[in-house]
Amino acid sequence: MRAEEQEKALDRFLFPRLTWGFFLRIALLGIGTWIVGTRFLRPMVVDGASMEPTYSAQGFNFCVLTAFKTERPQRGQVVTLKYGGYKYMLLKRVLAFEGETVEFREGRCYVNGVPLEEPYVRKSCDWTVPPHVVAVGNVYVMGDNRSVPFEQHVGGEIAVSRVAGRPLW
Repeated sequence: MRAEEQEKALDRFLFPRLTWGFFLRIALLGIGTWIVGTRFLRPMVVDGASMEPTYSAQGFNFCVLTAFKTERPQRGQVVTLKYGGYKYMLLKRVLAFEGETVEFREGRCYVNGVPLEEPYVRKSCDWTVPPHVVAVGNVYVMGDNRSVPFEQHVGGEIAVSRVAGRPLW
């Protein structure tokens, strides 16, 4: 008897009856997934080599959209940036905040004249950026792979409103 009951339970699990309750559960699952995907987590693909070796190119991650609702990002923290609305997101690292002076020389980043300790940067930059004061309401961001020539054009000063969140892992 016991084996027959287990077999019937398995059949009900694998082949449920198509009742209103079944469709209601599927609808609630879909709505819950939509809410989580639009309000809390957003899937994203790491495109390009600007964050190597921290994040590999063509990797997959999720953006935690609620990360900075109550606090602001910290220096050295990786953030996701809105790019082209919410269609694309970029990963960058926060280097400086409003009112601070940023410059790149001798292959290093200097904030207010003090070199930043950046153990995550494996390849330093061979380009220079003259001292620049970050405007009010902005942050200065840059990728970890500073040897990419394109990086000096994608990184830089951006509005804090473009910071969407942080990567999940």
